[in-house]
Amino acid sequence: MSNEKDDIMEFEDEPVVVMTDEEGNEYYYREDMIVPVGEKRFAILVPIDVDEEGCECGDDRCDCGCEDETDVFIARIDVDENGEEIYVDPTDEEFEAVRKAYEEMVFEDEEE
Repeated sequence: MSNEKDDIMEFEDEPVVVMTDEEGNEYYYREDMIVPVGEKRFAILVPIDVDEEGCECGDDRCDCGCEDETDVFIARIDVDENGEEIYVDPTDEEFEAVRKAYEEMVFEDEEE
């Protein structure tokens, strides 16, 4: 019998980002899109919520029939001293710039 963490880590072609809150709770996200703004890159992260049947609700490819709106998380992608990518909270100004760039990208895709 597999556990939730094993199910989440089975996303083969998609990076899984694990965020830990101040109380030690882990939350799992997948990178939906990378949005470049200036010289920086930002990840649009979508929560991965695996239920008992293995459904990844919040995934646009999910066929479970749920149509709940999913909140996304925006993170700036930095590189630490070891050359590893890390995800950090953007500033308010960066958040607004990413939101605007994302909306423009989505609008362009809808026009095609």
